Amino acid sequence: MIEEFEDIRPYYDHEVQTVIQKLIKDEQFLLLAKFIWPDITITDIENKANRVKSAFDFQVEFMHGDIHEIINRSSSGLTFSGFENIDRQKPYLFISNHRDIMLDSAILQTLLVDEGHQTTEITFGNNLMTPGVITEFGRINRMFTVQREGNSKELYNISRKLSAYIRHTIKDKKVSIWIAQRNGRTKDGNDITQTGLLKMLNISNPGNLVQGFKEMNIIPMTISYEYEPCDFLKARETYLSSLHTIYKKDPDEDLKSIVAGITNFKGRIHLSLGKFKDEELDILNKFENDNEKIKQLSGMIDAKICSGYRLFKTNYIAFDLINNTRQYTEHYTENEKSEFESYINKGLDYLDMNTPEVRILMLNIYSNPLKQKINYASASL
Repeated sequence: MIEEFEDIRPYYDHEVQTVIQKLIKDEQFLLLAKFIWPDITITDIENKANRVKSAFDFQVEFMHGDIHEIINRSSSGLTFSGFENIDRQKPYLFISNHRDIMLDSAILQTLLVDEGHQTTEITFGNNLMTPGVITEFGRINRMFTVQREGNSKELYNISRKLSAYIRHTIKDKKVSIWIAQRNGRTKDGNDITQTGLLKMLNISNPGNLVQGFKEMNIIPMTISYEYEPCDFLKARETYLSSLHTIYKKDPDEDLKSIVAGITNFKGRIHLSLGKFKDEELDILNKFENDNEKIKQLSGMIDAKICSGYRLFKTNYIAFDLINNTRQYTEHYTENEKSEFESYINKGLDYLDMNTPEVRILMLNIYSNPLKQKINYASASL
């Protein structure tokens, strides 16, 4: 079985020292290092590399401090909640909403280290794992590849292998995994768990569906940004995709989104971890077929993720603007409202897309988390 995963797995710990020594002699890696760590010297890189004996060492030496620096430079601060829901001795499947290509999972890794936990392996689309230094950098950073292209037969085999690898990692390796609840980032602020993700996870389950998901130790994770990473680019993509054409990304568009996510101001950030009690999952047994069970589980994960939202003034302002109300004025001042409107207008002017249609798409990105939280709270009453 382990040989089957050779083309998707991250590096094993015993491979890391060899890989890092190769990387620090690669000109492309050194250029990447100067971008990620502007103040680092070649001597610093070599000293760090010599201390790296495992993937966890690499994350601590090269990534941990840098993510804190990114947060310090580009946000008003990071808060978190729910870490009492995880046990240092257990592996988990963190199913997360997805707002930023790199930071969603990177912030989790940083907080896990801060709180004395092991980091997770991380899913990463093959569209981002281009051959060369980027792939080596990803694999040494505990990332494993998710293939996204192929015909129906190929996609099923890809799903089967991915499902087996995730279950093997959690059950046998006792290592946690971060995975997004959907294929790609949320573009409209609506965080919805794709049933296809859950069906993929269930392929490797040899027994009862409910028991199989219990064994995965699912932790619903929610990340909330006061200012959405790449918000204008997301609105642009959504608008162009709505014109009944196939949206084709520029060759370097994903890389630009990664850079924008790192550098653009994000305001306050909050990461929340939920949990599932066994008795909550046992409710699924009352449904007769697996498709219905998966549909219900998807909704349960959505409810947990949405209940974990930390709402900010941007969410309340956008809701009132799009609905032409003053329902949430206690959460912001008129000056803050004017500043947010100016922020929207300047960004859309820069894209030369300041139209009513695109403006609504921008406001939806911010208002939909509030609407989702309200809807799920009402449904639970």
